[in-house]
Amino acid sequence: MKWFGRLFDFYLDASIHVALAIVSLVVATSLLLNIPVAYHLIFFLFFGSISCYNFVKYGPEAEKYLKLTDLYHKNIQFFSIICLLFAGYHAYFIRKETWFGIAALVCMTGLYAVPVLPKTKNLRNLGGLKIFIVAAVWAGTTVILPCLEAGLVLTWDSYIETAQRFLLVLVLLVPFEIRDLEYDAPELKTLPQRFGVRATKLFGIGVALSYLLLTFLKHNIGTLEIFGQGILVFLLVMTLWLTKNKQSKYFASFWVEGIPIVWVGIVYCLYMLD
Repeated sequence: MKWFGRLFDFYLDASIHVALAIVSLVVATSLLLNIPVAYHLIFFLFFGSISCYNFVKYGPEAEKYLKLTDLYHKNIQFFSIICLLFAGYHAYFIRKETWFGIAALVCMTGLYAVPVLPKTKNLRNLGGLKIFIVAAVWAGTTVILPCLEAGLVLTWDSYIETAQRFLLVLVLLVPFEIRDLEYDAPELKTLPQRFGVRATKLFGIGVALSYLLLTFLKHNIGTLEIFGQGILVFLLVMTLWLTKNKQSKYFASFWVEGIPIVWVGIVYCLYMLD
């Protein structure tokens, strides 16, 4: 079973799990907004997210990414390059209009990882901004891009969905912020560093409840969707309740990141019942 543990660690470390979470939210958007599932966009985001996340995780500086010496991380690097090639293939089939949105999100992601200011390594090191940048990129990727790919004019409901997705990702990032509290540099000024663990968890619960309230502002909403959103908020609140400074190895990287995957399954089941 040792090989299974290594394979599972590679699955997490190579960002496959987080890529599945991203495409799960894209599928959820298609179901909630009743738009066609754009398969080429989904595969592009899946493979592209793996490459992008691995660059951010293992190459905060470009030369580091190109000069990895550890064999395990070399394998992740090689895997990321293969995924980038697959992403390039599916990119060919994506609408031109969608590329404007992709370009903006790629720029945000690049600025997040690459130094842009003389006294700041990158945007992720600007005090307190890290989780908001990540949430904005995820919201744009999983809501705006599917709408653009479907050739739809953004509606009130799509704006509400984007705002909800932003809040959802903020909540999902709280366990990571608490987990990294003892490792983050003081200048990052993360929420737990500024306000403490308890206040940060209460902040997350407040954001989760705000997410649920936004559901009622949509024009097209059914009882089943409200029920599905309620289940999601329950999962988020329970996750925040269980979050601790000292977490198990897989609590955040597997269980928390797996919430979008579970949620899209719930949404799909409710969609089939509607």
